[in-house]
Amino acid sequence: MELDALLLSRIQFAFVVSFHILFPAFTIGLASWLWMLEAMWLWTGRAIYRQLFRFWVKLFAVSFGMGVVSGIIMSYQFGTNWSRFSDIAGPVVGPLMQYEVLTAFFMEAAFLGIMLFGWSRVGNALHFVATSMVALGTVLSTFWIISTNSWMQTPVGFAMEDGRFVPVDWWQIVFNPSFPNRLAHMVLAAYLTTCFVVAGVSAWHIWKRKAPDHARLAFSMAMWFAAIVAPMQIVAGDLNGLTVLEHQPTKLAAIEGHWETRAGAPLILFAVPDAAEERNAYELAIPKLGSLILVHDPNGVVRGLKEWPREDRPPVLIPFFSFRIMVAIGFAMLFVGWMSLWLRRKGRLYDSRWFLLLCMALTPSGFIAVLTGWATAEVGRQPWVVYGHLRTADAVSPIPVESVATSLTAFFLAYMAIFGAGTYYMLRLIAGGPDLATPWEAPTPRATRADQRPKRPLSALDERPDSPESPEPAR
Repeated sequence: MELDALLLSRIQFAFVVSFHILFPAFTIGLASWLWMLEAMWLWTGRAIYRQLFRFWVKLFAVSFGMGVVSGIIMSYQFGTNWSRFSDIAGPVVGPLMQYEVLTAFFMEAAFLGIMLFGWSRVGNALHFVATSMVALGTVLSTFWIISTNSWMQTPVGFAMEDGRFVPVDWWQIVFNPSFPNRLAHMVLAAYLTTCFVVAGVSAWHIWKRKAPDHARLAFSMAMWFAAIVAPMQIVAGDLNGLTVLEHQPTKLAAIEGHWETRAGAPLILFAVPDAAEERNAYELAIPKLGSLILVHDPNGVVRGLKEWPREDRPPVLIPFFSFRIMVAIGFAMLFVGWMSLWLRRKGRLYDSRWFLLLCMALTPSGFIAVLTGWATAEVGRQPWVVYGHLRTADAVSPIPVESVATSLTAFFLAYMAIFGAGTYYMLRLIAGGPDLATPWEAPTPRATRADQRPKRPLSALDERPDSPESPEPAR
């Protein structure tokens, strides 16, 4: 395979976007987790919820910062490596991405400082509003990014003028056919990613007997969430697959590993697709189940890749295996969620060592599922950057291969250093566990505004024991 500018540009974009998506996938769910902890603290007045908030908000701050940095770098590539795409599709894609900045990023940036540093400077109600706005901003950011990417998957609402995409109907563009299901699928994926990070970290703290009350509470909440949301995600994924069947049949054929068009298509559990020979080796399949799942008819017809010319087919190997990894992780999450219900009923949720080890092992599972899911979507879209209208080869910048190779190497080295250090710091924060040195209780619901504020400004993340909001120390 020749390393030309197109291939290196694709590798560079895949590398940068893969690093970037890890942080939003975590912060989207983590912002809502922080919102829940603060809501429970305000409702119950139990200090344990606020102490958990103080622990997880540090991880949120680091992850959010790394997500912003990687996102800025990613956006620059549209002008450097993909200038033709920016010129041709810019009238549609540009405003959508700008809406994300104006409505979502500005909201997060405006309230983030209050959430991180303002608890001792503003009332509880205003701080909760700030946390709510940050959580809403992360979801709103997902809305616009998924809308942009979904339009590239299922483009509608435009006209071609002088070789450029010109918007005609913004409602159709924003709410394009694949957008609703993909938005639900991504938001639930982000929530489950955070859920299993919380579960894995809490399981480790239970194992090490570090802050056991806090670890058990967080672990219990994560298991309830997994038991409820994991099956919802599987349903959302199935609905998304039906949308792909309707609007991107070549992608679906690659995902399923179907070369021939046939009635009663099997569900291929495992195979080694061979694009050169147009067949699968070592195939393990269940007869007719593929047609039953895809068209809800065991004898339904499913189209194969041979229906399209070779130049219009996506690569098969990557989407075929990445999809199966994603699905396997989804069912593993479902197993953990439902197994937790049985262990909870038996009173063994916190002392079943094999289950705690399993949850620790699945800590990065959400990130892997997100990466494989995006690999399935993006590689399966090839050879199109705007499906059916603009080929990836026609969207790359006319730059020499040496320039792309140099920037790719620089990105790799910089990312290893910067994000390696950030990840190491987050692991150190996790190892430290919740800070129990300065416990305090919430003001009672009848407390006055003056009672809810300290008389001197304090750090939002590290109140002193002599804070006016702290309980009287034991004598």
